[in-house]
Amino acid sequence: MNESIDWRDGVTVVRAASLEAQLHAPSGTGRATVFDFVGTGGQRTWIGRVGLKPSACTGAHHHGRHEVMVYVISGHSEIRWGDGLRFAAVVGSGDFVYFSPHVPHQERNLSGEEAVEFLVARSDNEKIAIALDMVLVEHPELVA
Repeated sequence: MNESIDWRDGVTVVRAASLEAQLHAPSGTGRATVFDFVGTGGQRTWIGRVGLKPSACTGAHHHGRHEVMVYVISGHSEIRWGDGLRFAAVVGSGDFVYFSPHVPHQERNLSGEEAVEFLVARSDNEKIAIALDMVLVEHPELVA
């Protein structure tokens, strides 16, 4: 087994500065793909950063068959989920959140002054985000 393996392309480094334009530009989407493994042998995982501007919130939505994991890089967010978004949890820097497939949810930035930043990993690289039209519970049940 004297075979030499060239591992040069075995590790990819993505510099924070390369994501800033996607994440924070006025015409940006608030989302920046960090790793998309299409064409590299990995076909299912998407990893990226998502920013939510001060006082902003997403609409009620789900990500279909995707499993989604969120790590809060900075800021504080209220995550609501379930029918009518009846459950809620407040999360902050260092917290992780896992969403099972098809779970209706919403993210809301609790600060009127600072953005909230998330690292997101999805079990699929398709951009499935299904907007939901639902009547929201006025006072969700706070879950620890």
